[in-house]
Amino acid sequence: MKKWFLFLILLGAVSAQAAVKTEVVNYKDGKTDLEGFIAYDDAVKTPRPVVMIVHQWMGLSENEKMRAQMLAEKGYVAFAVDIYGKGVRPTAPAEAGKLAGEYKENRKLFRQREQAAYDFIKKDKRIDPKKIVVIGYCFGGTGALELACTGAALSGVVSFHGGLSNPQPQDAKKIKAPVLVLHGAVDPNVPPAEVDAFKKEMNDAKVDYQFISYSNAVHAFTQKEAGNDNSKGAAYNELADHRSWRELMNFLNDVAPIK
Repeated sequence: MKKWFLFLILLGAVSAQAAVKTEVVNYKDGKTDLEGFIAYDDAVKTPRPVVMIVHQWMGLSENEKMRAQMLAEKGYVAFAVDIYGKGVRPTAPAEAGKLAGEYKENRKLFRQREQAAYDFIKKDKRIDPKKIVVIGYCFGGTGALELACTGAALSGVVSFHGGLSNPQPQDAKKIKAPVLVLHGAVDPNVPPAEVDAFKKEMNDAKVDYQFISYSNAVHAFTQKEAGNDNSKGAAYNELADHRSWRELMNFLNDVAPIK
């Protein structure tokens, strides 16, 4: 009897895991083809919150897809967006740096690509359009903040080890949602002056924000592909990764809880 009971528990666990579905989706920004990735639990039949995920500088990768599936397991619809365009996936850091730099220099285009993703997912019948959260990693962390600065109707904004510079700091006054910044305390790519300027920007605009720094964490601390050598300026930090994910879950429970 005990063996049969354990079998039923294991069967239930497998069934629950199998309920998470994924889709590659195509959408457009004007004439530009974009290819995103959606993960969701198909056992949920009612509209639920959606988390948009903006990718790091290498483009939409397995990393964002993995995070999307983790969020889907928690009951969210997760939408990993495409900033660069369908088929545009850098294969080397130099190529990625050049491409990411083009969007950081052209914030209008950066915002436009995110707006296209926002408009696309907002029409999805699986989601509650009043509960849209945007998160992002590195380059995508900058992107999450950029979308917020457009005045988009968001429930929350989260940046993981993202750049914090903003050539139009006055746009912070347009932010309508709580902001969570998860930062590597010794990230050489985001120097203290940039951190201070960001906090001033948030304070001046009276934004509801949290800023959490992780000791001994540099850039890309959630990315295992970054290796473990802090001297390179970008490295994985398991403790900071786990702690920052827990902070995300707490934040989501506040701003867009699953009922």
